[in-house]
Amino acid sequence: MDTSHHDERIAKMSFASVYPHYVTKVESKGRTVQELHEVIEWLTGYNPAKLQELIDQKVTFETFFAQAKLNPNAELITGTICGYRIEQIENKLTRQARYLDKLVDELAKGRKMEKILRS
Repeated sequence: MDTSHHDERIAKMSFASVYPHYVTKVESKGRTVQELHEVIEWLTGYNPAKLQELIDQKVTFETFFAQAKLNPNAELITGTICGYRIEQIENKLTRQARYLDKLVDELAKGRKMEKILRS
């Protein structure tokens, strides 16, 4: 299955365009923006101030993850998201974006924070 077009689309998408959807998703399920930021910081190392800076700069996912200090336990994020098995995604950037999607999904589904953060 050729996913190069899909991978390119994710790389060029701005994080700022997706972030409001993450907020809406978690808040609609009774979770908080602070919890969302905790999840993002665990994965990327970005504190809320740096995250806001990246949003304001409208960085692409490519830049967002290139500058991130990915958590060494990120590889423990497995399962299916958007019809793809995360651990089988070959493109590194697409896999990292799906890690974030999966964490946001788990947060919205009410999973306990210690489980989401793979601690």
